[in-house]
Amino acid sequence: MGVEEIPSTRATATETNTASGNAAKVKKLTLIPLIFLIYFEVAGGPYGEEPAVQAAGPLLALLGFLIFPFIWSVPEALITAELTTAYPGNGGFVLWAERAFGPFWGSLMGTWKFLSGVINIASFPVLCIEYVQKIFPVLRSGWPRQVAVIASTLALSFLNYTGLTIVGNVAVLLAVVSLSPFVLMSLIAIPKIKPHRWVSLGQKGVKKDWNLFFNTLFWNLNFWDNVSTLAGEVDKPNKTFPLALLVAVIFTCVSYLIPLFAVTGAVSVDQSQWETGFHAQAAEIIAGKWLKIWIEVGAVLSAIGLFEAQLSSSAYQVLGMAEIGILPKFFGVRSKWFNTPWLGILLSTLISIGVSYMDFTDIISSANFLYSLGMLLEFASFLWLRWKSPSIERPYRVPLKLPLLAVMCFIPSGFLVVIMVIATKTVYLVSGIMTVAGIGFFLFIKLCKTKNWVEFSVEEQKETPFETHVF
Repeated sequence: MGVEEIPSTRATATETNTASGNAAKVKKLTLIPLIFLIYFEVAGGPYGEEPAVQAAGPLLALLGFLIFPFIWSVPEALITAELTTAYPGNGGFVLWAERAFGPFWGSLMGTWKFLSGVINIASFPVLCIEYVQKIFPVLRSGWPRQVAVIASTLALSFLNYTGLTIVGNVAVLLAVVSLSPFVLMSLIAIPKIKPHRWVSLGQKGVKKDWNLFFNTLFWNLNFWDNVSTLAGEVDKPNKTFPLALLVAVIFTCVSYLIPLFAVTGAVSVDQSQWETGFHAQAAEIIAGKWLKIWIEVGAVLSAIGLFEAQLSSSAYQVLGMAEIGILPKFFGVRSKWFNTPWLGILLSTLISIGVSYMDFTDIISSANFLYSLGMLLEFASFLWLRWKSPSIERPYRVPLKLPLLAVMCFIPSGFLVVIMVIATKTVYLVSGIMTVAGIGFFLFIKLCKTKNWVEFSVEEQKETPFETHVF
């Protein structure tokens, strides 16, 4: 297999955004809002870290949130920084897979990531209603709950429609308000901390739940690449993206660790009580009911931030796929008022509303499975592009040679494979159906191009050494 050089020395924003006549208007997301959008793509606060203690005890939970970022988060963030600055267009990981292996793999990457994204979006309005129903019990079931889910989804989607600049600034505000109670709780807890509790391996007789432990770490420290789909909307992405990812990684890890150290050191309860949401109970023990209520309000605000960040990623992914010819050109249409990809927002919103009324435990697990497939393809794309196209200008370059880069990717890839191997038969079935549907969609789009049924952007991947010719 020969290695071909791409003639151009850099994949510029112009090459990857041929449909963007308003490029100057689009690129206005600055450093601080971008940091907090990344933060909400990944975490949104320490909500959801508690099951790690329930699964393996305080010591291993603390070590997990100390060590796992170096195994998973840092490699994913480094890859995102390099490829986003080398290919600074909307679409992110779809663009990378398409540049590495051709349109088929770009399309399949788009299917996997888009479906996993919109299914995750569906859970956030439901989470908001779960908290609000404590104040308004009428929302617990029946048509009032259904109306509340639809209304909250539409309202949050409209906020997204008003533009990334507004969404980014809202993310900053949401982060400040939702994290403030954890800062207060950690400070108030200092006199009550007993350091020997940090080295506890858990209660005697309680069996370690490794599946819960690793899944908790994985899903609390994941999705660093989602922000790559917004690259075409960022001001000076070559400089802004690497710095934003660096700050976001540090900020996210600290926001997990400080409350975890505070609560595990100050509160002694039965290990089984460390379920999702226990931080609110701990706040009441440490400071009183007022802080518990604040943390519960913060959970709702965090869910809103997560919704906005994920919806932005999914909508701009659709836009990017249209700009490189994987989707018809009309999918890249922007709002005349806000310059946002309104069709991508609408499509993502409608699918998430549909999913929110399903019993989607297995569907969410399947979405996570698809995301894992996408990550394996992303690691492969990164290594292939570094080997196949070494001359492309990379404003940020991971400072490692190819063999060490392979090792860096192999470790998280091994973890992904383990998670996929322990999946249930239902997850395999649903994921298989979604993947087959994605392949069928690619074939249909290819037929549309052949028959000239709809218009596509002219920008499309030139044949690569690894091009798939089966289809």
